[in-house]
Amino acid sequence: MAFVGDTVRLRVQFKTFTGQLVNPNDIKLTIYDKQNNHIEEIEITDSDKENIGVFFYDYIIPDDILDYFIFEFGGLHNDKPILARGKVNVKFN
Repeated sequence: MAFVGDTVRLRVQFKTFTGQLVNPNDIKLTIYDKQNNHIEEIEITDSDKENIGVFFYDYIIPDDILDYFIFEFGGLHNDKPILARGKVNVKFN
């Protein structure tokens, strides 16, 4: 559980069907609200890379997000889309 105004670290591991970690191209982080409305899109760069196939972004939860938000890391690997989604519960307190 996170609070409005908190910074949360959003993290992803991109893997092939065989479980091998890969570095996709053109990685973007997209944030959606609880009605699946697009809030913002953030480009992910090498400075957001922890290791091969492992990326993160420190996201500050805006004041207008309540209950939860959905995040999606997406990119291209071998000219095919690769993505992962997650959900962060948010509380105002």
